[in-house]
Amino acid sequence: MLSRKNKLLLFKLLSLFSVVRGYNILVITLAQYLASIYILSPDLPLRDVILDINLFLIVTASALVIASGYIINNFYDAEKDLINKPTKSMLDRLVSQRFKLTTYFILNFLAVIAASYISFRAVFFFSAYIFGIWLYSHKLKRIPFLGNLVSATLAIAPFFVVFVYYKNFETVIFVHALFLFLLILAREMIKDLENMAGDLAQNYRTIPILYGAKISKGLIALLILLTWIPALLLIKIFDVGYMYLYFWLCIVLLGLFLVLLWKAAGKKHYVWLHNILKFIIVAGVFSILLIDVDLVLNRIL
Repeated sequence: MLSRKNKLLLFKLLSLFSVVRGYNILVITLAQYLASIYILSPDLPLRDVILDINLFLIVTASALVIASGYIINNFYDAEKDLINKPTKSMLDRLVSQRFKLTTYFILNFLAVIAASYISFRAVFFFSAYIFGIWLYSHKLKRIPFLGNLVSATLAIAPFFVVFVYYKNFETVIFVHALFLFLLILAREMIKDLENMAGDLAQNYRTIPILYGAKISKGLIALLILLTWIPALLLIKIFDVGYMYLYFWLCIVLLGLFLVLLWKAAGKKHYVWLHNILKFIIVAGVFSILLIDVDLVLNRIL
């Protein structure tokens, strides 16, 4: 049996993992590597990609900055989360605000150190990324639509830095990026509907609070319809291997999403819609393997 002290330590570790959303960071890390192998550098030997120290440092710096970003976001949203996410908020509060801030600065410092081993440009990028996340958490997230736009942009930044590293400017990559960006932007706007109670209590000026749920739903529906454009382009024009099955599934799920969106009338419904988009995004990470199911075996041999 664990002692009381060890139980408290375990809960604090779980609290910190909850604050930095470790599961999200693991998915993003996997996505960066899979995108590097299958999309950004398909002609490089597998060993060269996996053992590339610069790529490892880019992925590490990204993970550290994202973790620190979740911490600072949690710091500023502490009061709002008590209303919107009471259970998670109670777990998060096992770790003091002071400890969170200390961890925030340590993670950012380590990220810049990791970037310094790559190049000065990497240091500049990750420093700007850190500042952008802080500015979003402190100010921009309270501005309607701009906050959503900045949040979605920050979410795809880790993929942008890998894209620049490999200097692969093929059109198919931009289409993939557009598909992901539109999905994330729609998810951010669904979160505004989901969190209306806390946002209203804390004077956040989000689209559903300023203009109503109907206008917000209309904008989300427009984003979902726009998402079909890159999905169809990737199916019909570009060679994405068996990943075309994923995009057909997305079109079906997003059609169902639109039906449920207009029927949604409360937080429970918006949470379901949020989870549908989250499932599509996470499934997309693993579906990258479908681009060429024989690629890994061929490159190992």
